[in-house]
Amino acid sequence: MDATRLNDALQAEFDSSAADRRVVVRQATDLADAGKPEADRGVALTVDDVVDHLQDAPDGADLVDRWNWWLGALDLAYGGYQQFTVQARADDPELDT
Repeated sequence: MDATRLNDALQAEFDSSAADRRVVVRQATDLADAGKPEADRGVALTVDDVVDHLQDAPDGADLVDRWNWWLGALDLAYGGYQQFTVQARADDPELDT
């Protein structure tokens, strides 16, 4: 997974902050490095896969919500994807301590 290419693709396709892109890119690269999508689906995770699947998320969802929506679907189908969801956001008031 090319993190720079994924960041650029997410920036081009979705109205998103740099912080949101950074966390999604990190989770996507961790997921790809874990090899779980390849083991479950028989194909390695690619930038195009990520963008395509995030485009399928409900209209109006922001980038992080799109990511979590897709990972939720993968978790229902295969299990073991919850650890790759985004649990907290940079703009989360609970992080302002």
